[in-house]
Amino acid sequence: MRRATADDAEALAEFNQAVHGEDIDVWVGDLMAGRHPAVKARDFTIVEDTRASKIVSSLCLMSQTWSYGGIQFKVGQPEAVGTHPDYRRRGLVRAQFEVVHAWSARRRDSVQVILGRPWFYRQFDYEMAVEECGARSGHRSRVPKLKKGEREPYRLRRAREADLPFIVRTHDEGMKRYLVTCVRRRVHWRYELNDGGQRKSARRDLCVIETLNGKPVGYLVHSSRLRGGSIDVSSYELKPGVSWLAVTPSVMRYLCRTGAEYAERDKTQMEWFRFWLGAGHPAFEVIPDYLLRTHDPYAYYVRVPDLPGFLQLIAPVLERRLAESPLVGHTGVLKLDFYRRGLRLAFDKGKLTGADAITDTEGASAAFPYLTFLQLLFGYRSLDELKHSYADCRAHSNEANVLLQVLFPKQPSRVWPIE
Repeated sequence: MRRATADDAEALAEFNQAVHGEDIDVWVGDLMAGRHPAVKARDFTIVEDTRASKIVSSLCLMSQTWSYGGIQFKVGQPEAVGTHPDYRRRGLVRAQFEVVHAWSARRRDSVQVILGRPWFYRQFDYEMAVEECGARSGHRSRVPKLKKGEREPYRLRRAREADLPFIVRTHDEGMKRYLVTCVRRRVHWRYELNDGGQRKSARRDLCVIETLNGKPVGYLVHSSRLRGGSIDVSSYELKPGVSWLAVTPSVMRYLCRTGAEYAERDKTQMEWFRFWLGAGHPAFEVIPDYLLRTHDPYAYYVRVPDLPGFLQLIAPVLERRLAESPLVGHTGVLKLDFYRRGLRLAFDKGKLTGADAITDTEGASAAFPYLTFLQLLFGYRSLDELKHSYADCRAHSNEANVLLQVLFPKQPSRVWPIE
């Protein structure tokens, strides 16, 4: 096993195409060439069969910044994880995860995250704990049409470099409604603007939504081809003070027109538009229920190697929740039992004064089996939902029950990662 170099670009792209398909070789080529803002060639691990002189397993580590209630923290995201079928079940992925976890620690990442197949990454101390999108889709036949003689009140056009400051501001403002988000800086938007590389299956168009006199009111990011007869939306935000009810019908009609153009170009059919916007998006409050159908979300696997350190980092969020609750000025100790280890949180007059890992969990205030506490921490599940799902998840007193609900309420997150 070794770290990749730029000389491995062609062989690594061919390996990933063989293992993953869907023109991932083009994307890996972008990553290896240094065109991507979050990955370079040296961020890949490679396992070689030296006897056959070929790559048999590989993955990479992407650097990102996420936000928890407005507090930014560094994230390492393993990606492009793959092993040749003839070399699986030999611990190759585990060995590489140990390496990239060490890289991530040296980068001072607070968290590692990954999307992947069910269960697999739990064996590396990951827990599904942050909602991954989910979608709502509508059929083109149900989109409300303009009345005779009526003009479209809003139009969409391809974004330009000069639009990026507006897009950044609008996106950042919209993300304030969520607990966990991915921080997208101007360099990331510039990469998005320039087609996000050349991978056809993942290429997106970045558009500005504006009034007929050219005043920008929002932006839209959508796929540049149809998938399963659908044009997919990755992000949609309006600047504060603009009506979602007024703008969204124009956006839906634009998606239908653009999807029809894709269908004609690619000799296929367009039937659907799909909003991959997760829960809690304001567009869903103004689109009639009969128009959209819901697609259940998946979840990000999350690993927090230093849980006390992360809780100290987000202390201002916890303290704000206390200050805005009936427990304002709370003083006391919250001792959590994870059955093999535990956590002690100390509060003094509403301030978090200590967060420590413990091995003695005698007299714990509450218990969470293994990593399920991460679901509570990241707002993915409420305390009541966890207690309903896990018989060995429990709060041992009314005070602990109330305190946990105040400190860790269920909240929607919207993570659109840097890909």
